[in-house]
Amino acid sequence: MPGRNPPAAEIPESGEAAPGDGREKHPQIRSYALLERDTMSLYMNFYKHTYGKSTIDRKTKEFIAIAASLTSGCKNCLEGHLKKAIKNGATRAEVSEVLAITLGVSAATIVDRSDIAAANLGLDPDTWTMSGDADD
Repeated sequence: MPGRNPPAAEIPESGEAAPGDGREKHPQIRSYALLERDTMSLYMNFYKHTYGKSTIDRKTKEFIAIAASLTSGCKNCLEGHLKKAIKNGATRAEVSEVLAITLGVSAATIVDRSDIAAANLGLDPDTWTMSGDADD
């Protein structure tokens, strides 16, 4: 319910990990410190909902979260989801495959962006010349 202040047990205190998100305590970091209580409650409810009963098993959800953590650059998320994946039975080989797939998609993103930039510039990769005004 929007605007509802969650019970104190649902809100992480300074240096505490948020319920269920897998992050470790850190004395200088206060999780979600800049969120209002109602926003924090919405986030936690959404987080709990995404890990609730569904058609995707928990280990697979953690694999998706590992890939998302890597691509978004969230170190704490990555560590938390690696721990949860292992807890849910992930093997080293499975995690390695998740990393390889994530690496492949990330590499393809670089290729895609460079192809688009070349096309936008009118760059001919074979002749290394640009069509139109190359003085910009």
